[in-house]
Amino acid sequence: MPDHKLRERFELLKGAEYHKNELIVELLRRLEKLDIDYQQMALDHQRETQFNREGQLRERELREELRKLKAFMNRDPFVLVLIDGDGMIFEDKYILKGEIGGKEAAARLWHEINDYVHEKLPDIPSDCRIVTRIYANMKGLAEVCYKAGIAERAGLLEDFYRGFTGSKILFDFVDVGPGKDRADEKITELFKLHLSDFHCQHIFFGCSHDNGYARLLEQYTEQTVTDQITLLEGVPFEKELHLMRAKYSTVKFEGLFRTNKINIYNQPQSGPHHLGKVSSESSTLPSTQSGYQSPYQPIIGVSSSSLASGNPSTMNPRAPTWASAATSAAQLVSPPPTPRPATAHPASSTEIPRNRHGQRIDPPTVYDKDEVNRLRKLKLCNVHFLRGDCDYDPCTHVHKYKLTKNETAALKTIARMVPCFYGTECDDPKCIYGHR
Repeated sequence: MPDHKLRERFELLKGAEYHKNELIVELLRRLEKLDIDYQQMALDHQRETQFNREGQLRERELREELRKLKAFMNRDPFVLVLIDGDGMIFEDKYILKGEIGGKEAAARLWHEINDYVHEKLPDIPSDCRIVTRIYANMKGLAEVCYKAGIAERAGLLEDFYRGFTGSKILFDFVDVGPGKDRADEKITELFKLHLSDFHCQHIFFGCSHDNGYARLLEQYTEQTVTDQITLLEGVPFEKELHLMRAKYSTVKFEGLFRTNKINIYNQPQSGPHHLGKVSSESSTLPSTQSGYQSPYQPIIGVSSSSLASGNPSTMNPRAPTWASAATSAAQLVSPPPTPRPATAHPASSTEIPRNRHGQRIDPPTVYDKDEVNRLRKLKLCNVHFLRGDCDYDPCTHVHKYKLTKNETAALKTIARMVPCFYGTECDDPKCIYGHR
């Protein structure tokens, strides 16, 4: 074979060797990269595996905690029966039986609530317990019932309270003592506390006699909240509460609570402990020293016909209860004065506007409704600011406040919303109350 042929074949082999070496180098480079990628993926996989394992363990722990929490939340469920005893009063037939009547009233209330829960509230557990709290001025209520002739002795009410509280472990009749709004404040705070308590499945709220609770209820608008509340009716719902009935469930247990307010005046005079008799159009509760207990809790006139009709009161946005009667009744040392005859007016009556029948009339007033609502919340002493002769020491209302001209006009309107004890026969030039 010629030399040039050998050289050509050598060059071909030399080129093939070069390409072979290049291929081997490329393969080795790719292998190194794949090894690096593999190591990274192995680390990632190991990390993911550890994360998943920890996540599974955490999920297991959380599920166990959730199970325990649900078991805790479902433990000891109860419904709360919260009643303002100053206005939601049990029927006379229970009170007259004393301690036995208290036990019967508690048993009746328990059965009525239990039946209602099983029939109307199926989502509540069957082992749900019933907790009842009634707040009232016990001594004052006893005095009022005695003076009204409901109880033959004041101690009979104490027997009733004892029987009611002792009949059920979770039933309590709580004495708040004398003083305006004491029961209201305790009930309001307890209502708010239990409304957010997950153990409390439902609240039965006995407040039909007092417009003041409308301020509390109007704060809650969500249906999930309002569905947890049922309003108990004793006396007919006051005006503002009556308007809220569409939002809340209501129930009335016939024969358990009084449907009319206590009248301590329309009783026959049979001894030093009975009060004088006045007409059926007179007020159903006593005022203070014959007139008023405080500037914000005087007499509200409610006729017997209005009670019978069941219409909500429109006389006062915060109708008085037997607590106001009790506080003032405890201060009475003699029967209230009898309304003066229409024919006997002293000389000072000429300064008082009267119609052609000799009946006192009130001049019209101009006032700002928003200003009136604002001043009501301040709890100013009407007697101090409008008459200047408040004799209460200590007075439960505000004296230290500088009234503007518009505020004075609004305060006069607030005071006039309360009917005067003497009505159109009043001949006191300084009288601040309304004369209809």
